Amino acid sequence: MYGAILVLSGPSGAGKSTIINAASDQIGAYYFSISTTTRAARSGEQEGRDYFYVSTEQFEEDIEAGNFLEYAQVHGNYYGTSLKPVYEALRAGKLVIFDIDVQGHRLVREKLDDITTSAFITPPTLSELGERLHLRSTDSNEVIRKRLENAKKEIRAVGEYDFVIVNGDVSRAAEAFTIIAKAARLKQSRNAEKAFVQQWLEN
Repeated sequence: MYGAILVLSGPSGAGKSTIINAASDQIGAYYFSISTTTRAARSGEQEGRDYFYVSTEQFEEDIEAGNFLEYAQVHGNYYGTSLKPVYEALRAGKLVIFDIDVQGHRLVREKLDDITTSAFITPPTLSELGERLHLRSTDSNEVIRKRLENAKKEIRAVGEYDFVIVNGDVSRAAEAFTIIAKAARLKQSRNAEKAFVQQWLEN
């Protein structure tokens, strides 16, 4: 039994986390990809929930070993997406869910394309996205402006994704997400396909 990967992208405010939570009971065992960092845990943060916390030495050893999908150094600390927990979850037969941007989606496709399904989640319109961001009251007007500008760029990459979920109604969006998640589990790797063909021919 081997798992599969589902990449989710979309602008901040599209409702990705809300959709995942609404569908969590319907999609079976899954692992939500968590970043690894060398910075110390902040008050209230938990290992394995917010981040995986490692030493700089361990992080750099994993860089040398090619264990990161992507990584960056910010303010003296490393941040990255480690492939080790991803592979562990896949071996356990789980659906691995990434919530990453367009560039991150391209990186996943480069390394793990044959077991990857992707969906772009977006509100119906740019103006509705702006309304949602303002209603959240968590960002300044300048931050919201930057988020909207970034959303204009990311929407142009929608054709790179297998599916698009227009989140105008959470229940309908969660239903679509559930269907996509179940379909992602049915996608076989090239090795699995070869093994099936060989077994089919021999029996």
